[in-house]
Amino acid sequence: MKQIAYVVLAGLMVLSSCGGEKKPAEQEEFVVNEDASQAVAADPIAEGMALVAASDCKTCHHVENKIIGPAHKEVAQKYEFTEANVKMLAEKIIKGGQGVWGQIPMTPHPDVNQEDAEKMARYVLSLDGEKEH
Repeated sequence: MKQIAYVVLAGLMVLSSCGGEKKPAEQEEFVVNEDASQAVAADPIAEGMALVAASDCKTCHHVENKIIGPAHKEVAQKYEFTEANVKMLAEKIIKGGQGVWGQIPMTPHPDVNQEDAEKMARYVLSLDGEKEH
């Protein structure tokens, strides 16, 4: 019995010394290149992507796979890329929502300002390749 405990303890030590646990394959890593910061400022879609990457969105959403909430691409496919839908989705980001994608509520994000929420919504709506009109 002690041998099993030692093996488990040794395994845990190896895992912790190797950088910790692996992330599930369905969770996407977002990497923001510092050299691209000027390009991001000129491109609201890229800026929206950076804002999503820096937020807690990936806790419930993935670009292509449903986690708790819908995949961002599903949102892009459901809504036309219009100014009205950008504003509506930005409001949902800030105030939260429930019922459109099931009964699990979307957590409100009152600390996100309207301008940033709209950039995030533009990024999400761009994921199906549609241009804003």
